[in-house]
Amino acid sequence: MNGNSPSKTLGRLGLAVLLGVTLIIDQWTKHLSRVNFGFPDGEPDYFKVKHVIGEWLQFRLIYNTGAAFGMRPQEMIPWLNPTIFYVLFSAAAIGFLIFLYRRLPRGDMWQKSAITLILSGAFGNLIDRLRFEKVTDFIDVGIPGYHWRWPTFNIADSCVCVGVAMILISNWIPCKADPESHADAGAGDASPTGPSSDPSPASPVLSPEPSPASPVPPPDQN
Repeated sequence: MNGNSPSKTLGRLGLAVLLGVTLIIDQWTKHLSRVNFGFPDGEPDYFKVKHVIGEWLQFRLIYNTGAAFGMRPQEMIPWLNPTIFYVLFSAAAIGFLIFLYRRLPRGDMWQKSAITLILSGAFGNLIDRLRFEKVTDFIDVGIPGYHWRWPTFNIADSCVCVGVAMILISNWIPCKADPESHADAGAGDASPTGPSSDPSPASPVLSPEPSPASPVPPPDQN
């Protein structure tokens, strides 16, 4: 099949749209959170909280100078600027994801979509690192009545989590066999009761020999 077939072109276009739309939504929602839940200088106003579903889901502005869920791996290299650390780490992760993407089978749109979501999240938080040297988080979830709440996150973090979950699901669910390869494999297997692929020469058909004719008695001379 031609490498630039319509199906392949549409697949690439769909993944590009997925990457672009999720990245735009991430940057747009971060901008809204800075405007609505922050002071004019950009610092968070911790008294501004938008309750979406009570205490289950609410919006507030939080800046994260570490990694996801408040982790701070940059402290392992204290002499390196945290922004440089995360830029280098993000660039290495993006390069590795692109490498994995190019090794996937052409028709594996599920895992390609998963890697596209992870790339979108990596790009989204990388843009924050380059612009503000920190990541804008605003989604706060928790259980009413409990003091502990899930670490605040953003759309980019959600894209990464969804992409990783999709990859895990694809490894748990067995892949369906390719119909064409299954048909090719079935064609080579002879059925026990079917005709042989290498038939033996047909046995000659013997016609029954005619029995010798009975002698006709001579006519009566009388």
